[in-house]
Amino acid sequence: MKRPKLGAHVSVAGKLSNGIERAQSIGAECIQIFGASPKQWAVRGHEARDIEDFKKAREAAGIGPVYLHAAYLVNLCSPDSSSRQKSEVNLADHLKIASAIGAEGLIFHIGSGKEMPKDKALAIVVESIQRILLHVPGLAQLVIENSAGGGQKIGGNPEEIGEILSRVKSSRLKVCWDTAHAFESGIIEEYDAKRTKGMAKRLDQAFGMDALVAMHINDSKTAFNSRHDRHENIGQGHIGLEGFKVLAREKLFADAAWILEVPGFDGTGPDKKNIEILHSLFVRSR
Repeated sequence: MKRPKLGAHVSVAGKLSNGIERAQSIGAECIQIFGASPKQWAVRGHEARDIEDFKKAREAAGIGPVYLHAAYLVNLCSPDSSSRQKSEVNLADHLKIASAIGAEGLIFHIGSGKEMPKDKALAIVVESIQRILLHVPGLAQLVIENSAGGGQKIGGNPEEIGEILSRVKSSRLKVCWDTAHAFESGIIEEYDAKRTKGMAKRLDQAFGMDALVAMHINDSKTAFNSRHDRHENIGQGHIGLEGFKVLAREKLFADAAWILEVPGFDGTGPDKKNIEILHSLFVRSR
């Protein structure tokens, strides 16, 4: 049975190549990192030597794909035009880093239009993404992540994401699907066989599974349709281990990179135990 690459968000504190070392220590096959501070508008790049060391370490370890995660501040459809402009510049700068280090792409949350009519918010998002992709040429992808809902956020369901992809019309615009966010936003109440297959078909109809390049594999600390984004270790939350066993059997999700964003059993982030749990899902599902 084919299985996806299994990995995690890892820290690159100190230097980029430290992320590869940390990935190897927990058994991650693919990774997500922050290319710059996720809490600041200003973006600082990396020295050429740091980038070269990262590329060499990645190649030697056979780690991939590699995705960056965008800053938490980004809101492409904010009612405030100044915030939208800063978001667009920040996202473009992070995408430049992704391109420079040879990462496959940059995963980001669209944001919230708040009181803005949704049609207007979507139009603003589409135009902004088109400008970013034009401003930052190359192979690095922009990857939309589904939201946990709440606060009028855009991208909480597959159809909204699919509409954005169809209007942007770029092969560099892709999707990351977060298991906890899907549960928390009310997309799927239980990861049983029927509902999981139904969700997979819904994604395929909305934007096509070729666009799904990554999945954030997270259990949920909050209840179904809570609209609160709180991750939990695999098997410790409301989705539960049985739900992830079912997810592992759904063939439509096998081509996407599975990336953990969990708190870790020791509270320091994705760890070896969570990776081992993911591996066990595929051994048992054969």
